[in-house]
This record gives sequence, C-alpha cells and structure tokens, in this order.
Amino acid sequence: MAPRPLDETQLGEVLSGLPGWTFGEDRLVRQYTLDSHLAAVALLVHIATIQEQLNHHANLTVTYDQLGVAVNTHSVGGRVTELDTQLASRIEEIAAGHGAR
Repeated sequence: MAPRPLDETQLGEVLSGLPGWTFGEDRLVRQYTLDSHLAAVALLVHIATIQEQLNHHANLTVTYDQLGVAVNTHSVGGRVTELDTQLASRIEEIAAGHGAR
C-alpha cells in the first residue's frame, strides 16, 4: 500500500512526540547542535545507516557543528507521511547518544 499524506491533526499528534521537530514547507524539520564537526558527521553517518534500513531518505545538511534534517515523501508529492514520522522517531532515538541537542 502506498503511503498517504498525514492531515493536520495527525501532524500535530506526531509533533507532540518529537521534541524539537517542526513542520514547515511540507516537511518535518529538525536542527541539531553537536560538540564538533566530527560529531555532526558521525550523527549523519548513523542517520544514513537508518535511512538505508528504512529505504527512506531525508535531506541532511552539515554546517560545522550543526546537522539539519528535513524529511518528506517524494512519491506523494512531497508531503509528510508515516514513513517520515518513522524516520524522525528513529533519528530522535539515536541523536542524544551522539551528544546532539
């Protein structure tokens, strides 16, 4: 079954369980700050591994000690689906272990 876009109520419920994440421009978005550039890149590599497991990929941007994550589902016109919420949840589970805040 193809993923379906989440409605506003569903998005609100999802965001209540994802501290630091926001919704904007049809994406779930999170900006992490880490202790160093190497720590930011290590988190990026860990996220890349999870993305491969899920076969679902976010836009990741490293700027020195910052890692930006933006995720939506291209196959439904760039809207947010449960695939995105699963990826965001998995990222949130590992981020603190990298010292992300």
